[in-house]
Amino acid sequence: MKLLTVIIVFLLLLLQYRLWTGNGSLVEVNLLKDEIEKVKNENENLKERNLSLTAEVFDLKQGHEAIEEIARSEMGMIKDGETFYQIIDNADQQSNSN
Repeated sequence: MKLLTVIIVFLLLLLQYRLWTGNGSLVEVNLLKDEIEKVKNENENLKERNLSLTAEVFDLKQGHEAIEEIARSEMGMIKDGETFYQIIDNADQQSNSN
């Protein structure tokens, strides 16, 4: 009877060891769940970025307002009949002359 108890305890310990450290262990499962969560968050961010880019492409194809906005902000272009004023700060002039 004592030998049977020792064998059962040994098998129980062996199964516990595999549960905690073996292939497909609880630790590995938790790490994989964390990785899945990170990938889902990254995918969500990429979906939002793609929607934003899709809307921007649609704007560029359909309307001239988006093209005008980009031309004004990124290229410094102005419309016919407009006057462009550039204000230079005195502090900037003094730092450039030093």
